[in-house]
Amino acid sequence: MAEQTVHFEDYQLGHVRLTTGRTITETDIVVHAGHTGDFFPHHMDAEFMKDSAFGQRIAHGTLVFAVGIGLTATLINPVAFSYGYDRLRFVRPVFIGDTTRTRVTVFAKEDDPKRPGQGRVIERCEVINQRDEVVLAADHILLVQRKSPDTLSV
Repeated sequence: MAEQTVHFEDYQLGHVRLTTGRTITETDIVVHAGHTGDFFPHHMDAEFMKDSAFGQRIAHGTLVFAVGIGLTATLINPVAFSYGYDRLRFVRPVFIGDTTRTRVTVFAKEDDPKRPGQGRVIERCEVINQRDEVVLAADHILLVQRKSPDTLSV
C-alpha cells in the first residue's frame, strides 16, 4: 500500500478510479454471518431461497459494502480521514460467484463548517458486478486538510 498526500484543493470533481475485482464466495457469507450474527435464511438456506424471486442465496448487503469499500483502500492519504457514509443503498442482489469491483467518483467538495482548516470531499462509491451493473451505492465523506488552513470555499 502506497502513501500519497492529496490536499482538499487537489481533488478534481468527476475524477474516477476503478478497483480490482473480488469474487464473493460461500465462505465470505458464512464468515460474515458469524461476525454479525445475521443468519437469515436469505443468506444461509439454499432450500429456503430456491423458490424465491432470486432463486438462490444472496450475500449480505453489509458484506457487499465491507468488501466494496475494502477494495478502495489502496492509498494512504495522511491528510484525509473518513467522516462516514451517506445514502447507502443495496441496489441489486449479489450471489455466490459474483465478482465485484468498486467505481469511486469525486462527486462534490464543500467547506467543513466546524473545521476551517479542512474541507469535505464526497466520493460516490458504486460497487458493480461482472455485468457492470451497480449492486450497491454509497457516498463516502472525507475530511481533507487544506493546503492553506485560512482558505475557505471550494
